[in-house]
Amino acid sequence: MLPRMLPAPRPASRGGHLLIIGGAEDKLRQRQILARFIALAGASEARIVVISTASSLGDEATDLYRSLFHALNVADVRGIRPLTREDANDPRIAALLDDATAIFMTGGNQLRLASVIGGTLLGRALLERQRAGAIVAGTSAGASAMSTHMVAFGTSGATPKQRMTQMSAGLGLLPGVLIDQHFEQRNRIGRLLALIAQSPALLGMGIDEDTAALVSPNGVMEVIGKGSVTILDPAKLQTDAYEVKRHRPMMASGVLLHSLPAGYRFDLRRRRLLAPLRALSTSERELAAMETAGKRARALIRRVAAEGADDRVVERARRRRAVRARRVEEASE
Repeated sequence: MLPRMLPAPRPASRGGHLLIIGGAEDKLRQRQILARFIALAGASEARIVVISTASSLGDEATDLYRSLFHALNVADVRGIRPLTREDANDPRIAALLDDATAIFMTGGNQLRLASVIGGTLLGRALLERQRAGAIVAGTSAGASAMSTHMVAFGTSGATPKQRMTQMSAGLGLLPGVLIDQHFEQRNRIGRLLALIAQSPALLGMGIDEDTAALVSPNGVMEVIGKGSVTILDPAKLQTDAYEVKRHRPMMASGVLLHSLPAGYRFDLRRRRLLAPLRALSTSERELAAMETAGKRARALIRRVAAEGADDRVVERARRRRAVRARRVEEASE
């Protein structure tokens, strides 16, 4: 006899949207995901706060998104980057969210983001603004940190194995769902399967690059972008995860998998597929107007994307620049 399907924990029925981006969202051409974020934030009247705590790129990550949002006709864009819990408990920093219509969390290291902000004045202000109607978006690490339970780190692979990943507390914006990003590109289905096998009360959500899950206040998720959102529903799961030792493969059977491209919707509360929406088209004129990024922006976009794959990439780049500078200096002597 199959076990009875249990309902997922219910996301908040009020508040603003959540835009959960799988990383490497299009910043140069159609910018469909960022444009949807701006529209829900209030268009040209939006007041956006960019939180770049997760990034090791410093103010460059903030400057990148500030320039992108300015290009999308938003004038009021503020950046904050608390690096310690003391910073995140500063009332002056938390107050910057008071009138925000939108909050955007950059990529980088989700454990750094959750460790610095979770449980602080800023963390509470973030939750309060979302409950008051502001849209909250996160890309890459910023996406993972949105859930109550978060993928902290782990290894890639298609086979779920014991100890291949670790879970920690996130920021609590989306209860009952465990989010992983860069999903198809970095082959992360194994670690998401492993986590929901160990915690089958949670719904697994894997988001591809340049793809987003837009979650409405009533818990309905819509897919936006070029890739897919993968939903793993373990309500009828059978597993031996509780007895597998060391790093051995674990058995996971009966998991219901949904692979949803753009336009499809999924009810996270009732765990069921809904009727799809018609895809929105972009006019040639709009496309032409979006072809405006310079060389520096493209280079920074590549660095931001690489940071999510390997946190050491920034340090290696700095070392290479330092070596080149020394060689130039030695050659001129």
